[in-house]
Amino acid sequence: MIVARQQTLKKLVAPNIKNQPLCININNNANFELKSGFIHLLPTFNGLAGEDPHTHLNEFYMICSCMKSHGVDEEQVKLKAFPLFLKKAAKAWFFSILPCSIGTWNDMKKISLEKYFPASRVANIRKEICGIRQSYGETLSKYWEKFEQLCIQCPHHQILDQLLI
Repeated sequence: MIVARQQTLKKLVAPNIKNQPLCININNNANFELKSGFIHLLPTFNGLAGEDPHTHLNEFYMICSCMKSHGVDEEQVKLKAFPLFLKKAAKAWFFSILPCSIGTWNDMKKISLEKYFPASRVANIRKEICGIRQSYGETLSKYWEKFEQLCIQCPHHQILDQLLI
């Protein structure tokens, strides 16, 4: 005889949030713990318009590369630490990514830059780089600094070195 469990409507519509997998598919063989001192060193990225995702990712990478643990791959450290680096809108975006869809650090970096450094922004900076001119009275060093800053803002501008020169 089968006995049907009676559940209230409230329980039926409540989402089961236990054990919902994250978008990052972390290698289960890499059993390690991120130390609280390491976590406190991580920069934060909020996903706001004025933030430079490249700078934040470089800072994140720098901190993670210092975290050496015997037998633990640096890529696994970065994947495990990445959600802790995100705050506010960026954290909400992270939780919206399909579960288990990210397998490598390059995948995570690529999807982050696609979100927070869209092609339209790349196109605008490329246009600025190609159209940069030294202003009247501007020193060469100031002009060069301005040019370098544009190139740093968009390291994947894909402008050939010959054209940059």
